[in-house]
Amino acid sequence: MNKRTAALLSGPVLFALTVVLLRESFGFKGATALATAVWMAAWWIFRPVSISVTSLLPIVINAWFALVPNSVVISKYFSEIVVLLLGSDMICMTWTLTGLDKRVSVKALCAIGPSMKQQIFVWLLASAGLSIFLPNVVVAEIFCPIAVAMFHFVGEQDIRKSRLAVPIFLAIGWGSGFGGFGSPIGSSANLVAISYIEKMTGHEFMYLDWVVRFLPILACVFLLNLLFLWRLKLPAKELNGSREFFRRTYAGFGPMKKGEKTALTLFVLATILAFARPLFADILPAMKPAYCFLLLGLLTFVLKDEKGRVMLDWKYAESHAMWGMYFLFASGIALGQMIIQTGAVGRLAVLIAGMHLDGGIVTLLVFAAFTTLMAEISSNTAAASISIPVVTSICQALSLNPVPYVLCTIVAQSCAYVLPVSTRAIPVSFGLDAGVQIREGIKLTLLNVVMTALVCYACMRLLPYFSSL
Repeated sequence: MNKRTAALLSGPVLFALTVVLLRESFGFKGATALATAVWMAAWWIFRPVSISVTSLLPIVINAWFALVPNSVVISKYFSEIVVLLLGSDMICMTWTLTGLDKRVSVKALCAIGPSMKQQIFVWLLASAGLSIFLPNVVVAEIFCPIAVAMFHFVGEQDIRKSRLAVPIFLAIGWGSGFGGFGSPIGSSANLVAISYIEKMTGHEFMYLDWVVRFLPILACVFLLNLLFLWRLKLPAKELNGSREFFRRTYAGFGPMKKGEKTALTLFVLATILAFARPLFADILPAMKPAYCFLLLGLLTFVLKDEKGRVMLDWKYAESHAMWGMYFLFASGIALGQMIIQTGAVGRLAVLIAGMHLDGGIVTLLVFAAFTTLMAEISSNTAAASISIPVVTSICQALSLNPVPYVLCTIVAQSCAYVLPVSTRAIPVSFGLDAGVQIREGIKLTLLNVVMTALVCYACMRLLPYFSSL
């Protein structure tokens, strides 16, 4: 009881201290917005209440202190991304009801094998690779249910206490995040960056230009993530069961039933529609991936399985929907809006401008750290929208070519690993301990900021084309 009381008090006490310490530099509203992030981080680590309850704090704090119009905050809790999560969740529920989740998970075990190092490598590669072409949220939503089913199959019933599940969930959450900077379509934040670059250069930033510059950096980030995950302490080097056992189990499932085929078809179709969005964007401009997922999710209440039953009924959906995940994901976007609109970001930019930067490795470190911080407390898109104008204006003041510094911020905004917001909220909602993600994420973030700065600095010095478009 004493531990829980201390954990409960940690949030409001740190909140008050942050306001007092930062009020002079950031103003009351800006300091309060930043203090909200501190309170939420404390409760996510110590968990005196559910992490989903913590995610609702921005609404209450903003209502109490009137930092920004409350409609700005509340609207983020049913934004377009939350609609996508809801639609995806409906489709994934049919996997459990039809048994498709077990079939897919065992098939994955047949292909990958029980080795934990091999499992980590494949999940990280698949998450990063797919997020190059698909929205990060979609990728995390694709893989997390499969991972849960796989762990259930090998005997890890309590996912929240499973140490074997930790590196797999981290691989999915982190891989689907950093893979987004691999192509212009990998993240909406990239489109923000492209618009700024095209304004600076006066011509189109081609797809090939993007890939040539970012693919080597993506390989470095992937290798860093892989080595970091491999070093985590695990209770076992392999999952229960051999590849041959998994193959025999899969053969015992028999042919796919109608319900399984329907569930798989809906899921594949939703993924294809998200990927093929450019092909029908002119015809259906408002039919974005979020609404494609919701449309197909609603079809689960209409279509029937081999026994003539609807694929999903509302009673089951209501009791099994991951409501906490929606709130958790939205909290980062809401928090980001509070920090932006209270002017805290502008003050941070002023502090950076006063650091007497000279354009060298320290400048890249500062820009990478600033952008990563923005991505931690908001979304990748918000981080890009905040960071790139700041970086550009500082470069202009220092008479520097802004292109390589903007490219560095693009990498940094995709490499946030700590707080369970944005894409990182999805593995936490499926059972990953938020405290573990925060503790390990801090270490990886520091390593990644340094590596990003070093690699981008090397590219500036050794590859002339990196700094010109």
